Amino acid sequence: MMKLWMVTSLELAELFVSAMVHLLYAFYIFSTAVAGDISKNVNDYLFKSNVDVNDYDQSQSNVEGLPPIVLRLGGLSYFAGAEKKDERVLVPDLGSLTSIYDRARELFYYLKGGRVDFGEEHSEACGHSRFGRDYRKGQYPEWDEDHPIHFVGHSAGAQVIRVLQQMLADKAFEGFDETNENWVLSVTSLSGAFNGTTRTYLDGMRTEDGIGMKPISLLQLCRIGVIMYDWLDISWLKTYYSFGFDHFNMSWKKTGLRGLVDCLVGNTGPFATGDWVLPDLTIQGSTSLNSNLQTFPNTYYFSYATKRTRRIMGMTIPSGVLGIHPMLFLRVFQMSQWRFPQDVSPPYKGYRDEEWQENDGAMNTISMTHPRLPVEHPSRFIRSDSECQTLQPGIWYYKIVEADHITFIVNRERAGVQFDLIYDSIFQRCRKHVFRKIPQTLPNQSPRAPRSPR
Repeated sequence: MMKLWMVTSLELAELFVSAMVHLLYAFYIFSTAVAGDISKNVNDYLFKSNVDVNDYDQSQSNVEGLPPIVLRLGGLSYFAGAEKKDERVLVPDLGSLTSIYDRARELFYYLKGGRVDFGEEHSEACGHSRFGRDYRKGQYPEWDEDHPIHFVGHSAGAQVIRVLQQMLADKAFEGFDETNENWVLSVTSLSGAFNGTTRTYLDGMRTEDGIGMKPISLLQLCRIGVIMYDWLDISWLKTYYSFGFDHFNMSWKKTGLRGLVDCLVGNTGPFATGDWVLPDLTIQGSTSLNSNLQTFPNTYYFSYATKRTRRIMGMTIPSGVLGIHPMLFLRVFQMSQWRFPQDVSPPYKGYRDEEWQENDGAMNTISMTHPRLPVEHPSRFIRSDSECQTLQPGIWYYKIVEADHITFIVNRERAGVQFDLIYDSIFQRCRKHVFRKIPQTLPNQSPRAPRSPR
């Protein structure tokens, strides 16, 4: 009894600390965004430009016909100004907690134009409206096989791009019968969530199925906060940050008090149907998602896997204190020590805890290199960018970088010179591979357990 009480007390203490750290960081990000807007408005007022934005010809930024680079996730200057390094960069602001499927659908219409169609069958099964935001013109309406796009995705954004490319190959967008996988010229992943993460279980996802949540967990607090945020529907707040659940119609204006109660008790909403991002980020959810995704022979693939751990005397521990963001340090340590419960079936045949201990505080390094589950895709490990001067399409080139999960986003100063080196390398690589080469014939792949990155 005493042991159970002590374990419960420690779990509640850890939950309190984690919740406070995340709340403080969220407040920091939000206040930074507000301060930035105030500063911009004051600057615009004091130093009014004589240039009429209506006289600007957008075609001038594409005088050489270069394909645009899409940085996937957006909002609150997510990429910390990296988008300013190239004239042809688009930064969509999609929902941060919506499912990978829903984000992929919205990304298509953001680029091509039109009203977001989540699909009749999917919408009915997940309990939300079939249609979403209307992108009347689209940011790149000429997008097609002759006008392909480079995509750069961070974390879950990397999987969003892969799902979108598969949808293009499957001609999954009604009214757009000409789509195919060649609309995507290259995919670059930063700390990409290809094969899931053990952090989802630490935060509250059930290890048994990777779908449900533990009754007392950080994710339950997140669920309540998100439901209240969307129900209150404060427009000026949503201009700074949106979780992307508008198509679930959770606002008090549409559902009233009864709608709030239904969402909180789990009768309706994204958390009731599982149509949100965390189930997609468990190892089981990622494996299921990957079973329908291909690596295509005409597309260039590159991945930066990050880690903030090191091996000492057979143990994996955080690689330092100063180099890890305070919000992530506890999770780096916890993920390096986490073990899959012995009384639960492992997420795949051949699973070994040791292979999943290296991490960046949010994702396991083994998961970020390239798609491995349930079938390992063609890949090549490189130590420096000089090793991939001539990339071959259809192969995942990956590099392991000493960094935590948010080193290359939000705060540019924190990453220092490494920030510029990473993004300069990404943009130079994109601009180098403007045209496709002869398609490569890929070797047949057989299902096998993932191997640890070297």
